Amino acid sequence: MADFTGKQMVITGACRGIGKGIAEYFAERGANLVISSNADLIFSTARELQDRFESVSIAPFQCDVTQEEQVQDLFAFASQQMGAIDIAVLNAGIITIETFENMPASDFRQVLDVNTTGVWLCNREAAKYMTKQNHGRIINTSSLQGRKGFIYTPHYAASKMGVIGVTQSLALELASAGITVNAVCPGIIASDMWDYNDRVWGEMLSTPEKTYGKGELMDEWVQNIPLKRAGSPKDIANAIAFFAHDDSGYVTGQSLNVCGGMAMN
Repeated sequence: MADFTGKQMVITGACRGIGKGIAEYFAERGANLVISSNADLIFSTARELQDRFESVSIAPFQCDVTQEEQVQDLFAFASQQMGAIDIAVLNAGIITIETFENMPASDFRQVLDVNTTGVWLCNREAAKYMTKQNHGRIINTSSLQGRKGFIYTPHYAASKMGVIGVTQSLALELASAGITVNAVCPGIIASDMWDYNDRVWGEMLSTPEKTYGKGELMDEWVQNIPLKRAGSPKDIANAIAFFAHDDSGYVTGQSLNVCGGMAMN
């Protein structure tokens, strides 16, 4: 088991799903955490995790990653709380699903604002603190749609391709400061977001000949995964742990598919 005892870590989008799973993984392995979300659920999530992992510090901070001042306040709080920021996992993200003719421009802008601009703002703030330390690990959450777009989600695909672009660009810029910047690209992961995806894509892809009930579309897609199962938040956390560990110091600018073999490169 990888040991992160004494590491100081910020995780965005951490109140549920993949983000909460990442927080659980690193708290179990000794990291002190500042976890954030734009939802006030982050406070009860922090209390729950602190009760389970008493030997580490877990502090919540409510933050909308599209708001520059709030992002600045998040990292200032984390620095004050923990004294250093060794690892930043920028996981906050949203999705909507709609046909091109019915998708409001406001939805397109919001998804890019959260998923791409929000990631960049958080990367920028994390890097400000890490450059003073001459070390740091930044890990961004992209998606398999960062590799290849999919029906009814052009904005999501664009936003996650943008995350890979941000990752590669900043990896070059920050390398001389001892900071690595990498990304994970989840496939189908059992989470709240995928419950939404299963329902909405299932409704939109249903035909008179074949309709999809709850869970049926996801089950069909899982059968096409070489490893024949959906992923879990822990699967994503395992990949993040590789990038976050001191031993991965020669790995930067990379994007790792975590998808059971749905995409290979």
